[in-house]
Amino acid sequence: MGSLTEENYIKSIYSLSGETGEVSFTDLARKLEVKLPTVNSMVKKLAVKKMIVYAPYKGVKLTEKGKKEALSIIRKHRLAELFLVKVMGLGWEEVHDIAEQLEHVDSPRFYDRMDELLNFPKADPHGEPIPDTDGKLPAKKHIALSEVAEGKTVKIIAVSVDEKPFLDLLNIKRIHIGDTITIQKREPFDGSLAILKAGHEIILSQQVTERLFVE
Repeated sequence: MGSLTEENYIKSIYSLSGETGEVSFTDLARKLEVKLPTVNSMVKKLAVKKMIVYAPYKGVKLTEKGKKEALSIIRKHRLAELFLVKVMGLGWEEVHDIAEQLEHVDSPRFYDRMDELLNFPKADPHGEPIPDTDGKLPAKKHIALSEVAEGKTVKIIAVSVDEKPFLDLLNIKRIHIGDTITIQKREPFDGSLAILKAGHEIILSQQVTERLFVE
């Protein structure tokens, strides 16, 4: 395990990497809110530890060792979030920042026990899959609510944003993971949806429906 800062870099590179797996120095600096020389210095350090490979002025890529470390951190973060919700009774909108601190606890036994107490869960409170102990993630098989046709009935299984203002809005709208909803009408002008949940109509903007995943 590396330092807290090193772990934050590794996790950020993983979260920013797309199909190519490559992340620009600029994007990494923006996400971590640091200056480019700081990124350059840390990238060199991580390269020495064989966590990443990089080309100057191009981008960085996680090695297999780096990916395994990133998924280990993500596993701890998502288990911690679920523990805080299920066992400690905190709201799903409260737990991200606390889990950001807990994910750096270097104790496999601590997280194995947490996993056991939670009955080996597959997803965190926001519907994101929890990597297993081997760092494997199940394939995602969901679509955005914004893409669902009128008249269809679907189940909400995840959110793409775990920021407090967004989750607070969902709480106000009484939208939660596991809810079954029916799309009543799509507004052509702004893409907003009228949905039916347990007999009650709820209006959701396109900004919201793009961030809700369903199956």
